[in-house]
Amino acid sequence: MTRQLTDVEWYDAELVWDFHQVHHEISACDVAIALGCNDIGVAEYAAELYHRGMFQTVVFTGATSRDTAAIFPRGEAVHFRERALELGVPDTAILVEPEAANTGANITLSRDLLIGAGLTPDSVLLISMPYMERRAFATCRRLWPEVAVTCTSAPLTLEEYVKTIGDAAEVVDMMIGDLQRVMIYPERGFAIEQPVPPAVAAAFDRLVAAGFNSRLL
Repeated sequence: MTRQLTDVEWYDAELVWDFHQVHHEISACDVAIALGCNDIGVAEYAAELYHRGMFQTVVFTGATSRDTAAIFPRGEAVHFRERALELGVPDTAILVEPEAANTGANITLSRDLLIGAGLTPDSVLLISMPYMERRAFATCRRLWPEVAVTCTSAPLTLEEYVKTIGDAAEVVDMMIGDLQRVMIYPERGFAIEQPVPPAVAAAFDRLVAAGFNSRLL
């Protein structure tokens, strides 16, 4: 049985959830990069945006991780591509980057793949899980500063997202891990600085103290 969150924990989790989303207004971009993860919804939302005409080329990027080896045994990017094909995205619109094992590699290896394919985009749309938007943005701005980057994710509330994953505690653990990385990766050179509001920092501290710490570095 999964852990049930208290009302206070839900309140804090929603503060963190809202901070992770950058609320960019999306428009047509040269290319999209869909970041591999344990959520097939990223591929499904990428397909939706393709059909809405937001881009003509999408890179699916990602190998496997401890969270995805069981559900995507042939690699995140490979399974994401297959789902996009099922949803009507033509194979000619898809590039696959199957080696990246972290967000920095998602960006740099996708950039290199695009260049190798003769594509030098001026604008990139990053498609991620909802709680990964801010870190994806900060990472891309550090590692690929010459492109205009916009971030997006499926428009879900925290409650709706938890229902798609099935485990609230797991989602909160992942969000807390991502927030820690938002805070410490700039000093390591992995991302640009993203100021964390005091209320969000306090929510982070309370959730860590409550035991949501399995994804901390």
